[in-house]
Amino acid sequence: MYLHIGQSVLVPFESVLGVFDLDNSSWSHRTRSFLERAEKEGRVVNAASDLPRSFVLCQKNGGEPLVYLSQLSTATLKGRLEGNGLE
Repeated sequence: MYLHIGQSVLVPFESVLGVFDLDNSSWSHRTRSFLERAEKEGRVVNAASDLPRSFVLCQKNGGEPLVYLSQLSTATLKGRLEGNGLE
C-alpha cells in the first residue's frame, strides 16, 4: 500500500515513521535543527506546490530517514493512512 502525499509523490506505508504538522512541530528547536540538517544533507523532498503544511518522515530498510514536505494537512494524511490507500 502507498500513501499519496501530493504532487504525484507516493511513499510505501511501511516506510512511514510519522506525520507531523509543520506549524506546531517547528516551534521545537530540535525539530527545526533536524529539518535544517536533513535539508543540508539533501534528504528533503518537496511534494508541495504551495506552502507546506506537514511533513512525513520515512525510512526504508534501515537507511537514512527522508523528509517529505506536503501541502496536505496532517488530518488528510492520517485519513489516507487509516483508509485503504493505494495498492
